[in-house]
Amino acid sequence: MSMLNMERVGYQSLVTSFQREGMHDDNYPPSDHNLMVHVVPEHNKTRWNHVEDLDSFFTRIYYYHQKHGFICIVLQDFFELLQFIFVVIFGTFLLQCVDYPVLFKDKPPKTNSTTGKVSLDDALIPAGECIANIDFHMWVVLLVALLFWLTRLAFVVYNIVYNWEIRAFYRTALGIQDSELDNLTWYDVQKKLRDVQRDQQMCIHKPDLTELDIYHRILRFKNYMVAMVNKSLLPIKFDIPTVGEVVFLTHGMKFNLEMLMFWGPWAPFENSWHLREDYKKVAKRKELAQSLSKRILWVGLANLILSPVIFLWQILYSFFNYAEVVKREPGTLGMRKWSLYGRLYLRHFNELEHEINARLVRAYRPAAKYMGIFTTPLLTIIAQNVMFMSGAIFAALSVLTVYDEDVLTVEHMLLLLTVLGVITAGCRTFIPDEHLVWCPERLLTAVVAHIHYFPEQWKGKAHTSRTRDQFALLFQYKAVYLLEELLSPFVTPLVLIFYLRNKALDIVDFYRNFTVEVVGVGDVCSFAQMDVRKHGNPSWQASVYDMDGSDLPAKNSYIQAENGKTELSLVHFTHTNPEWQPPTDSGAYITNLKERAVRDANLPTLEEENPLFASLNSISSLGDEYSNVVASYMLNPNAMNVEQSMYVGTQQEQTESQTFRNATSSFPSQQRNSLMQGSFRGVLSRHEGPLQHTPRGVAAALNQSGMSHLPSYNNTFSFANSFAQYPNPSMGIAHHRVTNHEFSTVEANAVDMSIDALYLHELHHLEKIRRRSTRSTMNPEVFSHTSTNPPTSTNLQSRALFQSQPQLHSGPAGQQSERGSGDNTEKTPLLFKHS
Repeated sequence: MSMLNMERVGYQSLVTSFQREGMHDDNYPPSDHNLMVHVVPEHNKTRWNHVEDLDSFFTRIYYYHQKHGFICIVLQDFFELLQFIFVVIFGTFLLQCVDYPVLFKDKPPKTNSTTGKVSLDDALIPAGECIANIDFHMWVVLLVALLFWLTRLAFVVYNIVYNWEIRAFYRTALGIQDSELDNLTWYDVQKKLRDVQRDQQMCIHKPDLTELDIYHRILRFKNYMVAMVNKSLLPIKFDIPTVGEVVFLTHGMKFNLEMLMFWGPWAPFENSWHLREDYKKVAKRKELAQSLSKRILWVGLANLILSPVIFLWQILYSFFNYAEVVKREPGTLGMRKWSLYGRLYLRHFNELEHEINARLVRAYRPAAKYMGIFTTPLLTIIAQNVMFMSGAIFAALSVLTVYDEDVLTVEHMLLLLTVLGVITAGCRTFIPDEHLVWCPERLLTAVVAHIHYFPEQWKGKAHTSRTRDQFALLFQYKAVYLLEELLSPFVTPLVLIFYLRNKALDIVDFYRNFTVEVVGVGDVCSFAQMDVRKHGNPSWQASVYDMDGSDLPAKNSYIQAENGKTELSLVHFTHTNPEWQPPTDSGAYITNLKERAVRDANLPTLEEENPLFASLNSISSLGDEYSNVVASYMLNPNAMNVEQSMYVGTQQEQTESQTFRNATSSFPSQQRNSLMQGSFRGVLSRHEGPLQHTPRGVAAALNQSGMSHLPSYNNTFSFANSFAQYPNPSMGIAHHRVTNHEFSTVEANAVDMSIDALYLHELHHLEKIRRRSTRSTMNPEVFSHTSTNPPTSTNLQSRALFQSQPQLHSGPAGQQSERGSGDNTEKTPLLFKHS
């Protein structure tokens, strides 16, 4: 080897060694002209090539983005440890180190005071005496708390080390600094992650990872939980005499369920991505069920033994967390929140945490308004009088304290004022607003547009107390939530021992029947594949494929997802991941859904049961903003491009927008996103799907079809009135400032999905009417109303074809099967009743 080559090799080795030692140095500046540019990628390829546990790796990448980077994660973990120490030490101090008889002046202090007042030192027990007074039971509690804290500390240290590696991955492989996380959506991060897979082969089983593969990795266990709740497998609903149906699912209960079924030492999963082989064998089902039942019993007994300690912790934590808030805002406990059961019931398959949070946040306001319109006259009368009396006493005492502050020194005076304030605020929650407008159907429709799921029996029944009570299981009072969490240490063991054990065989069968192995991913819940052929419901598909499914025998209901979960999850996933290519059957379903919407839009006359216009009319209940945005979809298909929709309006605004786009076109994508999304800094992590939004689903189909005839329906539908305001499509809706940058990027995807969800519900309801109509024809003695569409040979042939091949393309445009009469309630579009 020549001397020149030896020097070159030696220099490259020196550079490589320096790079390996300084690769984590934040101040190390990359250079396009440095030799190390050729070394770093080669080193990183070996560093993240073949990641063994991709589930944990992708999950940490996701939460690293959602939690805003390394510093925020470390600080959050540190303060959680500090908070636990504070609660334990301060709780012990209050229980053991305060001389309450002296504090309450029930006995004189040990030191004589000339002022007659008790000082803080008089009420405190000396440290040595305080420690000596701690009894055996308290020492046991403190020992358990110490063990828990040390375990938590070990996890925190492990997480810091792991998150440091994730930080290096973000910086080196993805090219994203922590300061840029708030300017990027998860969609952007996921796109970069797929590019890294193609270059570095983190997963060696397949060269390219799809969006669904990544979601499967992150949500593997969550999808199982959603499927179990959807199939009512878990014992979380109970029918209590004199109380009715109640749901019990607390954080403690959820923790025990996940430990038993997913990540515990004897859980059915061998590791995070592989189900134990025995669970896939039908011959082992009874043996496994007995083993699982025993484990549930032991975990339930352990919970029962630790229940006093957990209960004490719940009391202390709840007191420290809510006492000041209740004192400052007594009506806090009268507010509502989405229950844990509601979050699982309403969650789509393959829906990340920030995506469901965004939906439920949008649904909160109409949900609160809907629950607020239900008042009991008897309780209202009682609350008004109690509030009057408590308010009068409170006012009188307040005036006396203003006149002479010594009134506050009267025994229990502050306590009395606090209690009176809480009673007054609590009574106010039972008194309806005198300006309240009674429109339950419209409000519940606005809720459904965001939550996407509702039982069929709610349709047309939004005004009934039964619907309200069922919705309250999803949207509970904070006071109910707090009470359930306090009772959880005692109720959870009973549920595990007496109810969950009886479900052991069903759980084993569920794992065997609904687990599939996906190449490059491992074992996943088959429902999460969103296979409309296998797990879809014919009543949610027949109308989409324009089939007469009135007398269609249903598939095995055991393998069908309930409430259209498969179909709605598929549609939602295509909205949040527009580049994802669905399988043939799923793609055919989406295509036919769009074609059906176009056919409904092109009907020459407006039919009473037209599901498209019923769903568009329902969307108007979300307010003028949503109506106008949907109107812009129909009138200006190009308006949904984010950068174009920022400045729809005058010629001057359009010129300025084009100048700005030209000026920033040469910037790097991250820098351009920072400029374009400046007002979104800190909230983009909660955005669903890509920022560069284009209409998809039904909205995309209607855009492509033109919808030129829609203004002819202005006098019939409130939604269509939006079009009358803009006779010139080029005007868009700029005068209402609706399609500005902020609303378009954040809400446009939500509007798309709301339209699709309402439209699917209308199609499902239409199929239900068809079936009832046919059954009434086949059984005239049972059904009083008659059908105008008797089964023909063509219908029977189509029926048989649908059974063997559910995913079929729709028929010619305008071909509509006749519908039975049905009752008026069933014909109402979704939940909204026409006046």
